Amino acid sequence: MARPVSPYLVPGFYDKALAEGRHRDIVGGRWDETGRVQMAVLKEAGLLPHHHLLDIGAGSMRLGCKAVPYLEPGHYWATDASLALMQRGRELELSDPARLSPDHLIEDHDFSFPGVPQTIDFAIAFGVFTHLPLGHLQTALTNLPARCPQLIALLFTVFLAPENQSGAYRQTDGVVTHPDRAPWHFRQSDVLGTASNCGWLIEQTPALLPRGQALFTAKIRC
Repeated sequence: MARPVSPYLVPGFYDKALAEGRHRDIVGGRWDETGRVQMAVLKEAGLLPHHHLLDIGAGSMRLGCKAVPYLEPGHYWATDASLALMQRGRELELSDPARLSPDHLIEDHDFSFPGVPQTIDFAIAFGVFTHLPLGHLQTALTNLPARCPQLIALLFTVFLAPENQSGAYRQTDGVVTHPDRAPWHFRQSDVLGTASNCGWLIEQTPALLPRGQALFTAKIRC
């Protein structure tokens, strides 16, 4: 049987993790640190309380528990492959779950962004494409502009490896990444080329991120 391209795609993965109370663990650990980093890079990019934010691959509200209190009510939207995981995060991690309407949590298995409003100003996909092949980033970059035409910026992270790297690569934070299985790494030229081909202007942001991830900021080309 072929190995799933992501551990999150193993049948029953979410059900088992939630039954064991591991809603925090399965989104990568370093919960508070990573959430603080996400908020910091968003604010650095210009996110203000009146903006509308889309949290792609939101998981169990690692960012949501910080972004929801910061943003005006109704301005946070989240997508993830598991609705149950987001619901668990809303229930357990938000200081005031009433500030986040349940219908702002959208299950999305293929980056088609169903039901996401056109009012989105900022989007972030943190630690999402580190678990998926490059084609999934291409799909997201292809679909997002039509859904979010007012988008100011998309922030996303990937693992990078040297241009001539042919096998596994140890990141600066110690994580070993791979070109053909999770956790995945890409060449910077492939990330830049994919974004450009999908109609985006993109640059790598010099930020020190957990686990050695590289942060990119992308804007829709006019």
